[in-house]
Amino acid sequence: MRSMRALQNALSRAGSHCRRGRWGHLSRSPLLGGRVRHHLSEAAAQGREKPHSHQPQHLDHDSSGSGMLSRLGDLLFYTIAEGQERIPIHKFTTALKATGLQTSDPRLRDCLSQMRRMVRESSSGGLLDRDLFQKCVNSNIVLLTQAFRKKFVIPDFEDFTGHVDRIFEDTKELTGGKVASYIPQLAKSNPDLWGVSLCTVDGQRHSVGHTKIPFCLQSCVKPLTYAISVSTLGTDYVHKFVGKEPSGLRYNKLSLNEEGIPHNPMVNAGAIVVSSLIKMDCNKAEKFDFVLQYLNKMAGNEYMGFSNATFQSEKETGDRNYAIAYYLKEKKCFPKGVDMMAALDLYFQLCSVEVTCESGSVMAATLANGGICPITGESVLSAEAVRNTLSLMHSCGMYDFSGQFAFHVGLPAKSAVSGAILLVVPNVMGIMCLSPPLDKLGNSHRGINFCQKLVSLFNFHNYDNLRHCARKLDPRREGGEVRNKTVVNLLFAAYTGDVSALRRFALSAMDMEQKDYDSRTALHVAAAEGHIEVVKFLIEACKVNPFVKDRWGNIPLDDAVQFNHLEVVKLLQDYQDSYTPSETQAETAAEALSKENLESMV
Repeated sequence: MRSMRALQNALSRAGSHCRRGRWGHLSRSPLLGGRVRHHLSEAAAQGREKPHSHQPQHLDHDSSGSGMLSRLGDLLFYTIAEGQERIPIHKFTTALKATGLQTSDPRLRDCLSQMRRMVRESSSGGLLDRDLFQKCVNSNIVLLTQAFRKKFVIPDFEDFTGHVDRIFEDTKELTGGKVASYIPQLAKSNPDLWGVSLCTVDGQRHSVGHTKIPFCLQSCVKPLTYAISVSTLGTDYVHKFVGKEPSGLRYNKLSLNEEGIPHNPMVNAGAIVVSSLIKMDCNKAEKFDFVLQYLNKMAGNEYMGFSNATFQSEKETGDRNYAIAYYLKEKKCFPKGVDMMAALDLYFQLCSVEVTCESGSVMAATLANGGICPITGESVLSAEAVRNTLSLMHSCGMYDFSGQFAFHVGLPAKSAVSGAILLVVPNVMGIMCLSPPLDKLGNSHRGINFCQKLVSLFNFHNYDNLRHCARKLDPRREGGEVRNKTVVNLLFAAYTGDVSALRRFALSAMDMEQKDYDSRTALHVAAAEGHIEVVKFLIEACKVNPFVKDRWGNIPLDDAVQFNHLEVVKLLQDYQDSYTPSETQAETAAEALSKENLESMV
């Protein structure tokens, strides 16, 4: 058991680096007995003007590595199988969804396709045995181990999403606000639409309501366009042409700051200028394709469309934006040689890009994850660009409600007249809300209320105290039962013969040799009760120490003898004869893993 514990501790440390470094597939980590190989995509090698990706890396097994993988694969299988020798695929996918991962996750595509192929080719009647299961999951063992051991940023995802669903239902009943009518296409929006999607930095997904309905990004594209500009051109260059301060004025005012440039990229004047900076040496089509490529990468290649009807409506009714553009031209706010009308056209086009709540939540999660798309592992935006973007969203993202929103919600967000709100919880998750009815300041009425209720329940506010905020929930922490009652849960499972619970505990890195106040372990309890299957699991899968003494000096074998459980006696005697503490190898692997530069595995 000490060896398994050392291995689990090693994987725990690896998991924390996974969240920071965004592993896709592992490439011969020290834990698996190999060297690290580096893979850089061609786009990454060509410079920072194109999104670059971490190419998938595959496990190259040696004898010791495959043994450890086999052990983890066994634990995964038995946790899901709950005592059965074979499992249907749907049981695996159901357990997977409970962790927050989706079957459509690109990281799991190979695993699931291989699983379906093997089931078709085998004569198992659509069921997976342990060997087939291991072959399928080995390439994703780190991701799956993190998921089932609750090592993602939201450990108890089902409990968290239950709270989110209740907030959603509460805000669904709100009836205030009016659909925007200044653009004919927006006026046709259904006021009853209400959807919320979220995506965490680990790729956990949840959607509720009308989350597959396409809608135009409108002003939600402004922070994304700014982030792309900073990623490709740098902060200093971009801010020669646009400021960083809230304007204190309406978003579509003809106004400049004291330096003679737009106040920030979140007002129309600033967004038009930022649009003019993108690929200045290219034609209109190339500029639009360039930005769309970035947006696709941010959305993990999920739904992305274009509403030509909205684009034409914008051009036909955008007199205010034409006035702003001519004002900017008169004040020489554009770089030399820029075609003002081309910049305005690109701005209208980008406002007409369509997403769904689901794809929009991945874009928000990319911002939450420092510019790395959580479901593909691709590095799309620079960390500097993301930091700047979130700062401006926090101070300027919600029109004239920005100060109030920063005060009450305390999170970076951007709203749009389409009824969308793109909300970012840095280092945790991204959320996209859609509800077309707007309040008097142009923000989604339901969306604002949802954000306020979310932060009143969870300690997501930028200035919430994470340690002493007793009245709010912290979904990033495991529940008190997991933290404080592990010994009780472990020994009770051994007492009742609940092998399924013990498998879950073992997979979640619980110390299976924990003692109660009488220094009794789970093996003591199982031996005393005569639960042969529990004893088998503890000694065969967990390799627990059979020589641990309780306060009266008894080892588990003594309890089995005292209560005349002869099968258990025989099993423990055989195990004691062959038992040798084997912590050395795993502890060496753990030490090597902790010392290795895990960042280089990306």
